Amino acid sequence: MAPRTVAEKAADLSPASSPAPESPIRGAYYGETNVTQRSLPARIWDGFKRDPNASTTPKGAVGANGKVFDLEGAAHATANTALHRRLKGRHLQMIAIGGSIGTGLFVGSGKALANGGPASLLIAFGLIGVMLYCTVHALGEMAVLFPVAGSFSAYSTRFLDPAWGFAMGWNYAMQWLVVLPLEIVAASITVDYWNSSISNAAWVAIFLAVIVSINLFGVKGYGEAEFVFSIIKVIAVIAFIILGIILDCGGGPKGGYIGGKYWHNPGAFHHGFKGLCSTFVTAAFAFGGTELVGLAAAETANPRKSLPTAVKQVFWRITLFYIVSLTLVGLLIPYTDSRLISGTASSDAKASPFVIAIKNAGISGLDSVMNVVIMIAVLSVGNSSIFGSSRTLCALAEQGMAPRIFAYIDRGGRPLVSILVASALGFLAFLAASDKQDQAFTWMLALSGLSSIFTWGSICLAHIRFRKAWKVQGHSLDELAFRSQPGVIGSWLGFILNALVLVAQFWTGFAPVGYEELSASALTMNFFEAYLAAPIVIAFYIPYKLYYRTPFLRARDMDLQTGVRELNLAELVAEERAERASWPKWKKAYKFLC
Repeated sequence: MAPRTVAEKAADLSPASSPAPESPIRGAYYGETNVTQRSLPARIWDGFKRDPNASTTPKGAVGANGKVFDLEGAAHATANTALHRRLKGRHLQMIAIGGSIGTGLFVGSGKALANGGPASLLIAFGLIGVMLYCTVHALGEMAVLFPVAGSFSAYSTRFLDPAWGFAMGWNYAMQWLVVLPLEIVAASITVDYWNSSISNAAWVAIFLAVIVSINLFGVKGYGEAEFVFSIIKVIAVIAFIILGIILDCGGGPKGGYIGGKYWHNPGAFHHGFKGLCSTFVTAAFAFGGTELVGLAAAETANPRKSLPTAVKQVFWRITLFYIVSLTLVGLLIPYTDSRLISGTASSDAKASPFVIAIKNAGISGLDSVMNVVIMIAVLSVGNSSIFGSSRTLCALAEQGMAPRIFAYIDRGGRPLVSILVASALGFLAFLAASDKQDQAFTWMLALSGLSSIFTWGSICLAHIRFRKAWKVQGHSLDELAFRSQPGVIGSWLGFILNALVLVAQFWTGFAPVGYEELSASALTMNFFEAYLAAPIVIAFYIPYKLYYRTPFLRARDMDLQTGVRELNLAELVAEERAERASWPKWKKAYKFLC
């Protein structure tokens, strides 16, 4: 054997020729990692575990009386929530346009027409529409600057009084908690339109399972569901408007020009001024849920961009979907039509003026289509009820105003415990099979009746106080990313209109139409059915106020920094204004309106 050369010996020592030591973990070497994907059930289970970044309000410093509300900690907690920001602009826009279109418009407007006549219907919905336009703009201005969890209840805590914020938060949470079983029962009643032989309890179980499943997909599931529901409702209203114009002009199968004859016979008003006041309450109920666009701001990817557009579109929803469609309803149906008050529930399509108008025209089949739309509208409200109540409960817990367990947010960004509690109350819908269902649902409806009025009034008042603090602390309106179009004057108008609705509801509750024929016990029950929300709000406010001795916040003491998402907001606003200045006039007009 020939002696080996130096080159061959060097080659034996080179790394390429020597086999690499085998790692104890196959395929893994120093500096490398293997990603091990867990099974699908394990990943789903992990998704429900608490988010490690979630936090609740830290305990505040205890004062001399041992009962001090930690205002700074509450603001910090709602601003740094672990809720995921997955809503996009299209979700917000459809929530704003069609989110609150429900049985109040499709069915409740029929009872309002019967009580007040077509003129009262338009006046009431028009005034409530103006009130909501001012309210939503006020909410939009604050929500763009402070997209915090809890939204309007948190604004009441920061700009008015923590005790009032506590009352408003629980008022709003309770409103949506009782609405869920009501809407599930209402959805099951829509099926009765087709004389279904299946038990209502079966439909209750199906609808409850659908609504809970949607919300377990998180805010993205809620947003996508509302996007689809709202598109269907918007298409239905637009189709009815087109059909209504054709029918009024005599283009239906039965022919005959209708015009405005029902405004002359039987007339434009019914039951005089009291009829108008009773219609106000129905109109306020029909607009319920409009404020959800502000509650969703905390879970929106870029509220500074998408929220102003959504807020501006509320004007068009009020004008087109409510005022125009109800004008046609007043033209097509006389208020003396007995079917308007024949409904057995708030979702009974037999009492829907939209269905009655279609039947009067002799069009077959479309009434069933309208009933499907009513069912979808009811499910949409039920879907919103879990979203609204769970987010409000979570924000209350984060501020130390509810049990801490409600602030549990899992890794999917869901307030899981709050969602489960709201869903559990949905099982009250099975009372529909009980002989006590009428009493149970009457009082649940009474609990939620006036809640929205208190919420909207608080939004307007919080905006007035916010603007005062903004000025006192040396800020200018040019620093705001979005300004309410009606401004502080609009907020005062909205607040006054909310107060007037409360007065009107008190009067119609105390002395309803035809009260002379009612017994004392019937009058008492009627009053509490109409005004139950007011004593409940007081019951939440006064004890909390006395126990914690919370102050009415002064303008110079309000926190205007915590919760502002962009640190360089002034520079961003300046850039956007410079860009808008270069737009042509048509684009400026379009962006102002939309």
